Amino acid sequence: MTSTLNADPAELAKFSELAHRWWDPESEFRPLHQINPLRLDWIHGQVPLQGRQVLDVGCGGGILADAMARKGACVTGIDLSAKALKVAQLHALEAQTPNVQYREVSAEALAAEQPAGFDVVTCMEMLEHVPDPASVVQACASLVKPGGWVFFSTLNRNPKSFLFAIVGAEYLLKLLPRGTHEYAKMIRPSELARYCRQAGLELAQTRGMEYNPLTRRYWLSADTSVNYLFAVRRPLAGA
Repeated sequence: MTSTLNADPAELAKFSELAHRWWDPESEFRPLHQINPLRLDWIHGQVPLQGRQVLDVGCGGGILADAMARKGACVTGIDLSAKALKVAQLHALEAQTPNVQYREVSAEALAAEQPAGFDVVTCMEMLEHVPDPASVVQACASLVKPGGWVFFSTLNRNPKSFLFAIVGAEYLLKLLPRGTHEYAKMIRPSELARYCRQAGLELAQTRGMEYNPLTRRYWLSADTSVNYLFAVRRPLAGA
């Protein structure tokens, strides 16, 4: 077992510098605010969140964690950016969000501490920012209960996603700060599917997310060529 932390210090620093702007819907995090209702409705459509024990891995400032708590889930958000977590905690206090807590801990460390501790695990827009995404997938598989659901979203790696997600989003449309994504760290659906299989997770549904820069509208579709989402399940014992 390795003791090295599965995190890139440069990535943590990048998001820590922007932490105070997480909850500004017109800031660098505007795309997250815009796609959050889509992500939330998709997750809630697969597994109703009311009364569920939910873990949000790489929660950042808490945009998704807060929304899931407001759907009636009991949510734990984890991240390795102390600044982002403070922003998330402050927002929860100010908004009086029920049943949400935040911890500075890695997915791998929490998996050792609370195996099979959650009904639902979400890990959105995070895998493309860590050195070893397969390790995070394995941790998520360990953290969810048998029969439970894990949800991932990330970026495909191909010429189209380079053009749309980096050149378009970061340089032309300025939807995201330059340097938000590294092409080499993007993950093909076939690679994420392999990580899931190796972790004992079964793929239940795949969705793509598209964006129209003219209408500034996002929607879910069958096109996984740029942004995509996975819904996977941990099989019941003996199933």
